[in-house]
Amino acid sequence: MIIPCPHCGKPLVVNGLGRKRLNIPLKNVCESLQAHRNVVTAANELCCSPAYIFGVLKVNGLKLKDVISATKDNTLLNNGGFSNGQ
Repeated sequence: MIIPCPHCGKPLVVNGLGRKRLNIPLKNVCESLQAHRNVVTAANELCCSPAYIFGVLKVNGLKLKDVISATKDNTLLNNGGFSNGQ
Protein backbone atom coordinates (compact mmCIF):
# COMPACT_ATOMS: atom_id res chain seq x y z
CA MET A 1 0.00 0.00 0.00
CA ILE A 2 1.33 3.44 -0.88
CA ILE A 3 0.54 6.41 1.38
CA PRO A 4 1.87 9.97 1.48
CA CYS A 5 4.46 10.75 4.16
CA PRO A 6 2.89 12.98 6.84
CA HIS A 7 6.10 15.04 7.08
CA CYS A 8 7.40 15.52 3.53
CA GLY A 9 4.48 14.37 1.36
CA LYS A 10 6.51 11.82 -0.65
CA PRO A 11 4.88 8.45 -1.32
CA LEU A 12 5.83 5.67 1.11
CA VAL A 13 5.28 1.93 0.71
CA VAL A 14 3.84 0.25 3.81
CA ASN A 15 2.84 -3.36 4.34
CA GLY A 16 -0.72 -2.98 5.60
CA LEU A 17 -2.11 -0.78 8.30
CA GLY A 18 -3.74 -1.81 11.54
CA ARG A 19 -4.73 -5.17 12.85
CA LYS A 20 -5.61 -8.08 10.56
CA ARG A 21 -9.18 -9.36 10.54
CA LEU A 22 -10.03 -12.49 12.49
CA ASN A 23 -12.44 -13.88 9.85
CA ILE A 24 -13.96 -16.50 12.14
CA PRO A 25 -16.68 -18.35 10.19
CA LEU A 26 -20.28 -18.02 11.36
CA LYS A 27 -20.49 -21.80 11.70
CA ASN A 28 -17.68 -21.81 14.29
CA VAL A 29 -19.26 -18.93 16.22
CA CYS A 30 -22.65 -20.66 16.32
CA GLU A 31 -21.18 -24.02 17.34
CA SER A 32 -19.23 -22.42 20.16
CA LEU A 33 -22.27 -20.48 21.38
CA GLN A 34 -24.42 -23.60 21.29
CA ALA A 35 -21.82 -25.62 23.17
CA HIS A 36 -21.15 -23.06 25.92
CA ARG A 37 -24.43 -21.09 25.98
CA ASN A 38 -22.35 -18.10 27.15
CA VAL A 39 -20.86 -15.33 25.00
CA VAL A 40 -17.78 -14.72 27.17
CA THR A 41 -16.83 -18.41 27.28
CA ALA A 42 -17.39 -18.77 23.54
CA ALA A 43 -15.28 -15.68 22.89
CA ASN A 44 -12.45 -17.07 25.02
CA GLU A 45 -12.56 -20.36 23.09
CA LEU A 46 -12.44 -18.53 19.74
CA CYS A 47 -9.77 -16.06 20.95
CA CYS A 48 -11.91 -13.03 20.16
CA SER A 49 -14.01 -10.49 22.05
CA PRO A 50 -17.69 -10.84 22.93
CA ALA A 51 -18.29 -7.74 20.78
CA TYR A 52 -16.82 -9.60 17.79
CA ILE A 53 -19.34 -12.42 18.31
CA PHE A 54 -22.24 -9.97 18.48
CA GLY A 55 -20.90 -8.27 15.33
CA VAL A 56 -20.77 -11.54 13.39
CA LEU A 57 -24.31 -12.38 14.45
CA LYS A 58 -25.55 -8.89 13.51
CA VAL A 59 -23.97 -9.00 10.05
CA ASN A 60 -25.72 -12.32 9.40
CA GLY A 61 -29.08 -11.15 10.76
CA LEU A 62 -29.07 -13.44 13.79
CA LYS A 63 -29.69 -12.78 17.47
CA LEU A 64 -28.00 -14.44 20.40
CA LYS A 65 -31.21 -15.97 21.74
CA ASP A 66 -31.99 -17.49 18.33
CA VAL A 67 -28.61 -19.21 18.13
CA ILE A 68 -28.69 -20.47 21.71
CA SER A 69 -32.33 -21.58 21.55
CA ALA A 70 -31.57 -23.40 18.29
CA THR A 71 -29.55 -25.82 20.42
CA LYS A 72 -32.79 -27.16 21.82
CA ASP A 73 -34.71 -27.14 18.53
CA ASN A 74 -31.89 -27.99 16.09
CA THR A 75 -33.48 -25.51 13.66
CA LEU A 76 -30.31 -23.55 12.92
CA LEU A 77 -28.64 -24.74 9.74
CA ASN A 78 -24.90 -24.70 9.06
CA ASN A 79 -25.22 -21.62 6.82
CA GLY A 80 -26.75 -19.51 9.58
CA GLY A 81 -30.35 -19.69 8.37
CA PHE A 82 -33.46 -21.18 9.86
CA SER A 83 -35.28 -24.18 8.47
CA ASN A 84 -38.71 -22.79 9.33
CA GLY A 85 -38.40 -19.74 7.05
CA GLN A 86 -37.52 -17.12 9.68
